[in-house]
Formats: sequence, structure tokens, C-alpha cells
Amino acid sequence: MRVAILALLTMIAPPAFSVEEPKDYREDLYRGEVPETLEGVTVVDDDAAYALWKTGAVVFIDVLPRPPKPELPEGTIYREKPRRSIPGAFWLPNVGYGRLAEVTDAYFSSHLAMMTARDKETPVLFFCLEECWMSWNAAKRAREEYGYTRVFWYPLGTDGWEFQDYPLETIERVE
Repeated sequence: MRVAILALLTMIAPPAFSVEEPKDYREDLYRGEVPETLEGVTVVDDDAAYALWKTGAVVFIDVLPRPPKPELPEGTIYREKPRRSIPGAFWLPNVGYGRLAEVTDAYFSSHLAMMTARDKETPVLFFCLEECWMSWNAAKRAREEYGYTRVFWYPLGTDGWEFQDYPLETIERVE
């Protein structure tokens, strides 16, 4: 009887959908299911990301976008939502879009170079939130366009990190 129930459950279980890895950058609908792979990049889960973080030898880069400040009446106090992220991570917002403006591309490449002391073999790990294409795009760009050789992608991002009860801290955007 138990075997029959297990067989029935397998037949009615929803199929596992998997997003195929695109050849180019994702340019729209940045929040949604992401591929399980990124060619040339090491994909890590919560435990692997935590282990890399504990070494202190990997540069963690948060690419969560930062919304523009809204136009408000004069005298209005505006407080940005703080970014709770992985301790020691560098926040480079808006560098994960599929197409980058020249100024954003320069910001990304120059800060990445600075954070790695211009050593393209320095391990770098990109993350955002769970189901966010921004980190996928940023990791792909670091490997393909900027030539970094030890690139990690943490697709669960701060959502997975927080779920595991790993430490978080408020970080500021890198200027």
C-alpha cells in the first residue's frame, strides 16, 4: 500500500520547472525564477556561501537595485529603506541590469577593480535577493566582460541568508 501511495504522489506532484540559462543578459522581469546554472561561474547554496564568507577571502557584492528618490514637496523628510545585507559586503546597486549606462558600467568595473586590488583572480561572489536576475547578470558581466576568473553566484541572496539565520547588518551604497 505504501508503495502505491508513493507512486501516486509522484504522478500528481507538480513537475519541476527549470528556467533555461539564456545566452545573453536578462533585460526585463528581473524578479522571477532564475536558472540553476551560469556558465563559467560557480553557483553556491546557503551553506557554501556562508563557508566562503567565513574565510574572509571572498569579496561579497550585493547588487540589489536602489530605487530613485521620489520627488517630494520641499521640507519633506525622506528616509531611504536601509539595506540589510551580509556583513562586510559591498553594495553596488543597479549594476545588475541587462544593459548598463556608460556611467553605471564604469562605476561597476572601477569599483570591482578597486575591491579586488585589480587582481582578476580574486574570488568574488554576487548576490541580491532570491529569484532576482540582477545578481545573475552581474556575475555574468564580471566573468565575460571584465575577465574575472573566480566568480561565484549566490542565487538565494539575502533571503536565503536570513532564512538560515546567518548574521545581517545594515550596509550603505558604495559611492
